[in-house]
Amino acid sequence: MSDIRVRGGSLDVDIVGGVIGGSSPGPVLDATGLTVLPGLIDLQVNGAAGLDVTAQPERLWEVGAALAAYGVTGWLPTVITSEPRARNRALAALSAGPPPDWVGALPLGLHLEGPMIAHDRRGAHPEQWLRPPSLDLVEGWSREAGVTMVTLAPELPGALEVIAALAGRGIVVSVGHTVAGSIDVEAAITAGARCVTHLGNAMAPMLAREPGPVGAAFGGPDLVAGVICDGHHVHDDFLRTAWRTLGPGRFLSVSDTTAALGLPDGATRLGDQEVFVADGTVRLADGTLAGSAASLPACLRVLRTATGCGLDEAVATATTTPAALVGDATRGRISAGLRGDLTLVDDDLTPVVTVVGGVVAYDARAQ
Repeated sequence: MSDIRVRGGSLDVDIVGGVIGGSSPGPVLDATGLTVLPGLIDLQVNGAAGLDVTAQPERLWEVGAALAAYGVTGWLPTVITSEPRARNRALAALSAGPPPDWVGALPLGLHLEGPMIAHDRRGAHPEQWLRPPSLDLVEGWSREAGVTMVTLAPELPGALEVIAALAGRGIVVSVGHTVAGSIDVEAAITAGARCVTHLGNAMAPMLAREPGPVGAAFGGPDLVAGVICDGHHVHDDFLRTAWRTLGPGRFLSVSDTTAALGLPDGATRLGDQEVFVADGTVRLADGTLAGSAASLPACLRVLRTATGCGLDEAVATATTTPAALVGDATRGRISAGLRGDLTLVDDDLTPVVTVVGGVVAYDARAQ
């Protein structure tokens, strides 16, 4: 944590001891011509800069360092369906903390996406590692242990008991990779589910007499919906509908980005699988989408272009909405007493400076 004075941008901010407020004795950060935003938060990140969280969990701190260049100050390392050892290694790496003198986007716990998901909607998740929901499988999963979010399919036998157990431990349970109908989703909400993972992807479409997870998110106030606004995962018409229905309070922008972020077209990894980056997409060899290659600010640009929403509204989907979902009252806004996490962007929402806890983690002008 450090002290800094941000001057000359859309907002003057003082950070003392890593916290917003007071009169900072620290150096001045020139923000002339820049818009000062709260630090961006991404709740679904599989990797970045050639590093995959599932395959290389010990390197999650390097991923966090790389994310600072994309304006992210807080994130959930996302471990997809994989051998159990990958989850244990990720928890151990998180518990061990960062290496000396590390700066970057802080992991806010893990997002375990799978293995309790539906075979027919598994997407890019490896079939051999799918597992049925059970209390034994989730033994030891808690916020205190480092698990912040779990994505599962609520229609699977035993899922409702698991949802209730996880929610009781403070974990955000998200419905995803599922063949659930409306009755299943309502039961999941009653058990404690609060979110939908990548709305419209890896789930049945909304129908008039069976609206499923999409309809449940659109039709009531209970669910926050993660949406991948990368220009590939959802059509602009769907994006506009989701925006008008959910609004910034329940619309959660996520990148679902992978090791492909920052890489040229070609082969890379997602867990224990080879994937291929081409034309802005990441796919398995059979063409199945396998996460994205997009940054969170790029997703916000797509959201604004498709919907015409204001800058403040778009930014809320990556600041106040995720902070509220994970119950973190210290992030998501620029206000006295909150963490000194800032993202300074140009007129095109391109990050120029990222400040994490009063420390400059990235400055494009110094590159």
